[in-house]
Amino acid sequence: MPTESTFILASIFILLAATGWVLGYFGERDEQPPLNIDYLKGLNFLLNEQTDQAVEHFLKMVRVDNTTIETHFALGNLFRKRGEVNRAIRIHQNIIARPDILDAQRNQAFYSLAKDYLHAGLLDRAEVLLKRLTDHSQYKMEALESLVNIYEQEQEWQKSIDTSKQLSKISKKPLDLQISHYVCELAEIAIEKYNYDEANNLVSSLNRIKNKTLRCDLVKARIAVSNGNKELAITIYQKIIEENSYLITEALPLMVDIYIGLNKQSELEAKMENIISNNSKITRDIAYTVIVNNIEGIALFDLCVDKYIEMDLTLREFIDINNLNLNENRIVALRKIKKGLSLLANSTPRYQCEECGFSSQKLLWQCPSCKQWETQRPFANVQFDSILQRKPLISD
Repeated sequence: MPTESTFILASIFILLAATGWVLGYFGERDEQPPLNIDYLKGLNFLLNEQTDQAVEHFLKMVRVDNTTIETHFALGNLFRKRGEVNRAIRIHQNIIARPDILDAQRNQAFYSLAKDYLHAGLLDRAEVLLKRLTDHSQYKMEALESLVNIYEQEQEWQKSIDTSKQLSKISKKPLDLQISHYVCELAEIAIEKYNYDEANNLVSSLNRIKNKTLRCDLVKARIAVSNGNKELAITIYQKIIEENSYLITEALPLMVDIYIGLNKQSELEAKMENIISNNSKITRDIAYTVIVNNIEGIALFDLCVDKYIEMDLTLREFIDINNLNLNENRIVALRKIKKGLSLLANSTPRYQCEECGFSSQKLLWQCPSCKQWETQRPFANVQFDSILQRKPLISD
């Protein structure tokens, strides 16, 4: 039985036949017959699931009649959407090989072929065609957008920067956020190679960008730590915690490590107490960060966790925090609870994309699902999904 896709292809051929008949009837009848026999042959092949033979006939028809070229494009795009990329490539290559088409039609064929290559994962071939289209073609903007996507996949960050700047000029849309992420990627590569001066110069170049990523502060602090300037790193982390609470899950553990390494836990508590006094809502974020990272040995943080447990409605279903066994040390009990929550947090997602809902264990600067930059945010509470799943009853 012919499939739905077969009938779609057949409809294209019927449309071609109708077009040919109309042109033959109203045009010069002596020069063009009212119906091309190739249409009927192609239709017969399609209805018999002989797609390759149908394509061969269609290619011959296009070489004969230039009026079918748009339908030729439609058929190629349909093959690509069906996943038959090789057939789409053949059709678009056939158009490009024709000597008698307009430049606009050739560019359209180049762009369609580039999309075929992208669909097939042939990024290098697609890049060659797209770079050609960035030079005075009607597909310049689309080509630049596709090139940026290719360079992101290949982690060619300098090419991503250069291409995004070109795209920003012609689209009139600021791309500062994603460009600053590309710079941070280069800076982190430089840090891995111990090129701290290069990394610092890269991050400093972002000072003139208005809508830069908040990530650059984390990179600056990492450079400071690598250079042994821990006081500067502490200042940066404190600024992140005070101004950008959604990054507290990244900044606080790193700041704690520095203070513990310097044996200045009391100084840490004094600074964090000052931050909490200016913004009491941050207590929950601190507690969540302490739980998921299992931070211990800081009395102020233990108080934050205690309050977090008291305020969490779900936890109240499991723990009666106000009536813990009086013979059991409350601090020890809370420590056990915190450790349990930490284990749970490390087995469930901790971040979620605000655009598409994709969730992950670690912070991903670019969402793997929607490809947007800096859209992930930490969950406000430990997720209990894994322990609240229903199990089916087993009958004897």
